[in-house]
Amino acid sequence: IHCYLFKEFSSTSTSSITAVGTVTSRVTRNGNAVMEKDLLNHEDLAGDRGMIDDMFDETYREKEGPKPPLRYVWRNIILMSLLHLGALFALTLIPSAKIQTLAWAVLCFVVSALGITAGSHRLWSHRSYKATLPLRIFLTIANSMAFQNDIYEWVRDHRVHHKFSETDADPHNAMRGFFFSHIGWLLVRKHPDVIEKGQKLDLSDIKADKVVMFQRRYYKPSVVLLCFTLPAVVPWYFWDESIVIGFFIPAILRYALGLNATWLVNSAAHMFGNRPYDQNINPRENPLVSLGALGEGFHNYHHTFPYDYSTSEFGWRFNFTTAFIDLMCLLGLASDRKRVSKEVILARKMRTGDGSHKSG
Repeated sequence: IHCYLFKEFSSTSTSSITAVGTVTSRVTRNGNAVMEKDLLNHEDLAGDRGMIDDMFDETYREKEGPKPPLRYVWRNIILMSLLHLGALFALTLIPSAKIQTLAWAVLCFVVSALGITAGSHRLWSHRSYKATLPLRIFLTIANSMAFQNDIYEWVRDHRVHHKFSETDADPHNAMRGFFFSHIGWLLVRKHPDVIEKGQKLDLSDIKADKVVMFQRRYYKPSVVLLCFTLPAVVPWYFWDESIVIGFFIPAILRYALGLNATWLVNSAAHMFGNRPYDQNINPRENPLVSLGALGEGFHNYHHTFPYDYSTSEFGWRFNFTTAFIDLMCLLGLASDRKRVSKEVILARKMRTGDGSHKSG
């Protein structure tokens, strides 16, 4: 057995990129047949971050017997229906909106999306980089503007999703169909296995973050202020926009679009696209999803290497969030970005990929 460890550090701590990975060449003999595999030592990488709860658990087995009956959450069904009806109405108001209002709506979309992608996803769920207090405060504010559950709950559900992907313990199990993985999972009660496994996760790192726990304590008023009130009032106050247009476009339409952009990562990016890194898992590479979700659509890569801060091997390509994190490092607000080495990526493509990487 031959092991090679690839680690690279830049000269400054604030802008360091750590390319991590252990490639192990294992030769197995079966009669006259010789099989050589390049394996990635995930435990080494997880240990480098101090966590393993976002790594797939191959020991999990679904319970035998009939599935529990669906229990509808009618409050969510009604609210989501009203939200999307409001978003459709907002589309009719776009021709009447001032250009400043439309620009403000786009800015609110990007900021709120970063609260999910750079915040609750890459920073808190996967600990793929480190952020200073000012950046964590900004990402928490942006996360409340996104209104997709508080950071603690988002991280818990996302780690369960990775640890038990495409099983009964996955909150938005794509094996239950596009609609369920997109929005349906929010309209019914969670499967008992999701609750059970979520309670067993180690979330001590999240509980230790005072910014996250402050947001959790005051989440509802923060959402009212940052997701709905601020986006609506700014156009009305600063450039005399109609309060109706200010509410329905920068608040309601922007919020609905942000939700669906995130949901497409759970649905479309688990169903449509190629699998150059691991053809044995469901998540796919979907550049269109990446465009809407600021870089989160390279999903076959992400589920293969969840600890990579870029969620892609292609840097800034269709990946606004990676560019944002890199900028934060340049400004000294972030550091210790985890990156998978090119040797490890190539070895994994050759071992488990679907071969699509050969055609680019």
